[in-house]
Amino acid sequence: MQIIVRDNNVDQALKALKKKMQREGMFREMKLRNHFEKPSEKRAREKAEAIRRARKLQRKRLQREGALPK
Repeated sequence: MQIIVRDNNVDQALKALKKKMQREGMFREMKLRNHFEKPSEKRAREKAEAIRRARKLQRKRLQREGALPK
């Protein structure tokens, strides 16, 4: 990953780097690799994340259609 520092503005470059890393999912991956995760725990976590994503998508769809208040 590469960020260009313009006008010696390191703070702005650091902010851009953090934003890019957040978008790429690097922080989540670092957190997950920090400790060993049993395969059963990994499956349970991934299943819960999938359910959460599906519910969020359904909620947004209902809001768009006007069935739920925003």
